[in-house]
Amino acid sequence: MEYEPRRLYRKFFPDPDELERFLEQVVTSDWNDRLDCGWSLEEGVADLVARHPAHAEAIRAFKERWLEMIGDPIHSNVALLEELSSAGVPLYALSNFSAETWPLARPVFPFLEAFDGILISGEAGIGKPDPAFFRLLAARHEIRLEGAVFVDDNPLNVQAATGLGMRALHYQGDPHALRSRLGEVYPFLTAGVSRPLQGG
Repeated sequence: MEYEPRRLYRKFFPDPDELERFLEQVVTSDWNDRLDCGWSLEEGVADLVARHPAHAEAIRAFKERWLEMIGDPIHSNVALLEELSSAGVPLYALSNFSAETWPLARPVFPFLEAFDGILISGEAGIGKPDPAFFRLLAARHEIRLEGAVFVDDNPLNVQAATGLGMRALHYQGDPHALRSRLGEVYPFLTAGVSRPLQGG
């Protein structure tokens, strides 16, 4: 799934320049990062409304209409996940996500059930790219990080994973390239073998 606040906020700010100013000055990535690391939505929204009362309605929409910021799954990547799961590859998710919005997202995206374990930053109080977040996942699920395969679209997270000895792949929006890279580790992915997830 892809978090993209512009999906919601274009409805409030049809002018592209006004939209970008709002995202750069009000609902900023730094503010969202604090939510992802445990700050409550109620407190975060109240803080912004107090500082930017002219945008109170749009700020409150972050909490009230959060799902409108989330895009559809990338179906080719979901198929890839299902193939890995069906082949018995252990799968774990390490996600920067608010502890309050995560329960909203999970039922909407059933492919998340393919993971053997999921660690959410808002529940842990730390997030990517902090190495401690990776180590916490490893400790909880007895994962040996050295040599484990990690996929992420953020270069900083990829760099952190590499520093921990992981085989880190930078996903840049090309599902075919991702399948090819993963096929170097799991050859069945590039051998024309498709294994649908049982019950999926």
